[in-house]
Amino acid sequence: MLSVRNLAVGFQTRRGFVSAVRKLDLSLDKGEILGIVGESGSGKSVSSYALLRVLDAGGSITAGEIHYSGMDLRAISEKDMRDIRGREISMIFQNPRAALNPIRTVGSQIEDVLRRHAQASSQNAREKAIEALQAVKINDAEKRYHAYPFELSGGMCQRVVIAIALACNPQLLIADEPTTGLDITTQKAVMDLVRDLIRERGMSSILITHDLGLAAQYCDRIMVMKDGEIVEQGEPTSLFSQPSHRYTRKLVDATPREGDSIRALLPPEARTPEPARSLSTDILLDVQDLTKTYQGKSGPVQAVKGISLQIAKGQSVGLVGESGSGKSTTAEMLVRLLDPSSGSIVFNGQDIAGIAADDFARHPLRSDIQMVFQDATDSLNPRHTARQTLAEPLKRLGRLRKRELGSRIEELADLVGLPNHLLNRFPHQLSGGQKARVGIARAIALEPSLLILDEPTAALDVSIQAVVLNLLVDLRARLGMSYLFVSHDLHVVRLLCDHVVVMKGGEIVESADADSLMSNPQHPYTRELLSAAPSPPERRISARV
Repeated sequence: MLSVRNLAVGFQTRRGFVSAVRKLDLSLDKGEILGIVGESGSGKSVSSYALLRVLDAGGSITAGEIHYSGMDLRAISEKDMRDIRGREISMIFQNPRAALNPIRTVGSQIEDVLRRHAQASSQNAREKAIEALQAVKINDAEKRYHAYPFELSGGMCQRVVIAIALACNPQLLIADEPTTGLDITTQKAVMDLVRDLIRERGMSSILITHDLGLAAQYCDRIMVMKDGEIVEQGEPTSLFSQPSHRYTRKLVDATPREGDSIRALLPPEARTPEPARSLSTDILLDVQDLTKTYQGKSGPVQAVKGISLQIAKGQSVGLVGESGSGKSTTAEMLVRLLDPSSGSIVFNGQDIAGIAADDFARHPLRSDIQMVFQDATDSLNPRHTARQTLAEPLKRLGRLRKRELGSRIEELADLVGLPNHLLNRFPHQLSGGQKARVGIARAIALEPSLLILDEPTAALDVSIQAVVLNLLVDLRARLGMSYLFVSHDLHVVRLLCDHVVVMKGGEIVESADADSLMSNPQHPYTRELLSAAPSPPERRISARV
């Protein structure tokens, strides 16, 4: 169906020409699901954009051939290419909310595609749009037809994007990181849906991802991409259990799985002895009957329903659950960015639940409870350098003088492994891992007793995630902090946490030490979360290259 030979793609930048894809050879059979895995910047997405001829400004195909069902996609006119996009080849983009028009209903956006490719008339467009929503198993499709993207959850928006992509029954579906940002059960539901629709319709698909477990579970064949080139390819089980290329081995090693230690995620040369965990019986945080109620359109909505939990000094507690379970709302109340409706939050012997969020910003305990946010990019001021970002809490709450300020900033950079020459860079000049380090450094600048981490590695590549998780383990041991680690990834939680609390529908359904909860979950919902987590095949000893 698809044949790509010797493809090269580059971009003209202020600093000259940058080669993004080099000598890419790719073939795809009818009915096949091909996975392309690799880290950010490896050229995965650029390759797919080149196939559809939708490269960003400055980008161009400099060499190679692209043949689809006998057509030379490089030679045909833009008018013909517009007919192929959506009708023959369709794409699911990485960020579903960014892919949808925020000021138009989802039904009208599906109708646009149907009419553009003459798949519907003005008389039957509505009916066919609703059918497209039903095909992706959206409940109450007629009601959702009138909804705007902001009224839908992330998983629901992703289903709408899939409905748009499949509306015209294309033969080839390209899915670019289709589950990024989705919780683990929604991820499984979306991927099962995509796989089933591909099989039912006899389509072919290219799945672009950095999640090796996901690729192993859903793909017939996998290609590993690094620096614009394919370094290894093969059938998932053999590729991941016996990788021959050192880069593939690095990705496989960095993927968390049952039985691993946190140091095992790092390359062998970077593995140092793991610090001992010093646990105390002294309670740092004691939460009792905490609730949060919002006023919705049709009455009050209870986001958190009377939860209770404790964190001891030096302890790391994981808070897990799918989107909408109340995890982030709980975290924001504990860090005092959000006022609870009722209940107590006793921190170091003092109940801080009654202190208004605005007043807590100036409270003496403010510096003792800090937070690392989910999206490092969005949580950093784009107009501040890394140095200015780290200086802000030190000046506002630490009251440091100029001379002390400079040395403390450099000390923090060293603590999180951020080279000093990067301190003068703005967020857009830093990689995802470097921005994550800045966010962590800012959070620990005032040496808090409690650090709340809200999905801090959700958007990171597996190898960068491995480095950040190991950094958090080392910082906890060195600074004696306690962690509340909010996540939907149970593999990551198992590596980092001593105790795990599971939330569903605003309530705690299970709470136990990490090892016993992972090996013998008691609640059906916990078992559902564990079974939904994709795992790559087990490693076997392989030849070294």
